[in-house]
Amino acid sequence: MSGKTPASYGKCSLCGNVFGKAPMTSHLKSCKKKARSSEATGKPTKSKAFHVVVEGRYSPEYWMHLEVPAEATLDTLDRFLRDTWLECCGHLSEFEIKGSRYSVEPMDLDDGSMDVKLKDVLSPGMKFEHAYDFGSTTHLRLKVVSEVESALKRNEIRVLARNEPPVIPCDECGKPATQVCTQCMYEGEGWLCEKCAAKHDCGEPMFLPVVNSPRVGVCGYTG
Repeated sequence: MSGKTPASYGKCSLCGNVFGKAPMTSHLKSCKKKARSSEATGKPTKSKAFHVVVEGRYSPEYWMHLEVPAEATLDTLDRFLRDTWLECCGHLSEFEIKGSRYSVEPMDLDDGSMDVKLKDVLSPGMKFEHAYDFGSTTHLRLKVVSEVESALKRNEIRVLARNEPPVIPCDECGKPATQVCTQCMYEGEGWLCEKCAAKHDCGEPMFLPVVNSPRVGVCGYTG
């Protein structure tokens, strides 16, 4: 991304208010308590879940707070990350947890399958990583913030908060960029508004849309 990384803000899906990236974790802790206390009297069956925060390893301005059932599998979490942030061409992916790898298609005898429950490999405070596409890789960092009670179904993932789309200025005129040149971006340039993109030397085939994802501008990802 060109220039200085802008301050990152996100919207809480529980109350609709906007907070900075750093304060969001403490806000959600209190906001979830308020949400639970205001639920209807009919009490749904609850089970354990993890509050997980995920961000781009090299683009931390993209982040989400998730509530994921402890009974869900790594495959469920992988599919969610693909659908929300990553999927473009059906690439392979993997998690790395405490030095062990869990792959969508294990190709090494030392790799585990993603068909393993989160409760069997994760615990509060644990940090782990995810990688999608082993050619033009998008790396994610994840952390289990806490264990909570939840009424989510086993394969259901709830977005507690997500970053607002960063406003990236056009390199030429300063207006919000809507296109990125996939050739120039690796030199820290190529973020362009529609008008300036039309005059860019590399041409339209090199453009991808600016989207709210750490995979912006990579491979064929369009959001």
